[in-house]
Amino acid sequence: MPATAHVRELTADDLDAAWELGRFAFGSDPQRPAPASAPVHGLTRYGAFDDTGRLVGKAVDLHHDQWWSGRAVPAADVAGVAVAPEARNRGVARALLAGLLRGAHERGAAISTLYPTVAAPYRACGWESAGVLRNVDLATAALPRHRPASHLTIRAGTTADLAAVDALYEKVARHRNGMLTRRGGLFDAADRGLPGDGLTLVEADGELVGYATWQRGRGYGADSVLTVDEALAVTAEAARELVGVLGSWASVAPTLRLCPLDGDAVSIQLPLESAREHERDLWMHRPVDVALAVSARGWPAHTRGVVDFGLTDPLAEWNTGTWRLAVADGAAELTRVDGEADLRLDVRGFALLYAGAARARSVAQAGLLHGAGDPTALDLLGAGSPAQLLDYF
Repeated sequence: MPATAHVRELTADDLDAAWELGRFAFGSDPQRPAPASAPVHGLTRYGAFDDTGRLVGKAVDLHHDQWWSGRAVPAADVAGVAVAPEARNRGVARALLAGLLRGAHERGAAISTLYPTVAAPYRACGWESAGVLRNVDLATAALPRHRPASHLTIRAGTTADLAAVDALYEKVARHRNGMLTRRGGLFDAADRGLPGDGLTLVEADGELVGYATWQRGRGYGADSVLTVDEALAVTAEAARELVGVLGSWASVAPTLRLCPLDGDAVSIQLPLESAREHERDLWMHRPVDVALAVSARGWPAHTRGVVDFGLTDPLAEWNTGTWRLAVADGAAELTRVDGEADLRLDVRGFALLYAGAARARSVAQAGLLHGAGDPTALDLLGAGSPAQLLDYF
């Protein structure tokens, strides 16, 4: 194949070929679902074509927003990356991701997250490992039981409750870092139904204070599993009530499977010391536009400081240069300055610091931060809690 890969947005005429490419890459069912070849609002599909016009690679930019300390940051989350076997190791993926980043930058995205099947190609393009989405198994009988609180009501939810569920999710997510807003675009479904098999609600005086969505699974023997897609609460009492309901499944579902959210009201009620990891998915992060990534997010109100640094980003040249970071009063700004800075940061190091995945000294030890200055000055870029995701895409 010629070395040149021509990257452009896919049209409706390209979607059949894109579906076939994805089917072979991910081992999907050969029976094509009805919407597979239909345009979808809230995403941009990119394709790489060889000199004959054959589609040899594809990637999808998901137009998500992510919560970062109380503010919604526009993201270009990446999914569905696939390259034809005959075109692999020829720069197709790099060309695709470069094209996707340019398009995302033009539409105003600030950051990007993806789940890799293999990390090396994305690392070579500026993404870096920043966290893990993990599902764990717990013995259902080990969940703590308690006397139900008289002021709380537990009931099954219906589709009429989904707006309240969304609002509670936002109460939990918006002051964390990295979690999807689940607003607009791909999340706007007029015919939205209940997630999974069941929705359990906990209310206090008619107000939703906790919920769990779950899938019953099959059977009732020793290998039966109750999968909890999400369990969130905004009070300790509601969390205890939810955990008690989930524990009541012990006689017919000996294993409870869920994705814990670090430090939230439900997770601290669970016996996580006895959890067994069922599945883990590494996620990676990078900036699309460093200046917007800094200005669009929230910052800890107590954090103040100024630091200059140089940044190198071979795939997104608009990020390369010397920058001054100033943080104060819960906001920050990144402005270009003349000359060279004592500290020089690789874009992957920026990603680690921004996501709270590493401190500056560790980034320097990893070879992603250089210079004669004190590396800990760039801990300013990592102020705030580590990012975490609850959504797989």
